[in-house]
Amino acid sequence: MVTSSCRAELLMVVVTLELVPPRLRGGLTRWLTEIGPGVFVGRVSSLVRDQLWELIITEAAATGRAVLVNRAANEQGYEIRMHGDSKRRVVDVDGLQLVANKHAAWLDWRDDEEDIN
Repeated sequence: MVTSSCRAELLMVVVTLELVPPRLRGGLTRWLTEIGPGVFVGRVSSLVRDQLWELIITEAAATGRAVLVNRAANEQGYEIRMHGDSKRRVVDVDGLQLVANKHAAWLDWRDDEEDIN
């Protein structure tokens, strides 16, 4: 039987992977369930989550893309992490994490924001 204190320590995570080595996908199945091609879900501690993210970044460094979403104590209730050459980027807007698609107008907006900071 799982106690409530044990449940509090395990956080639900969702990971999506693209263009990564098969060994990375196989390695993640030790901790998470692959519910679709490159889509993993599970409950792990924050320590395991962070170690898995470091493994993903290391293994997917050259060509891969990855997204990790986990529960967080913020307004949205979750946190988004992205890695790799993606056409999307997480941006912070007034404390909210939003996903911006890269296109010409967004690039102009991003450059303006960087000039302000």
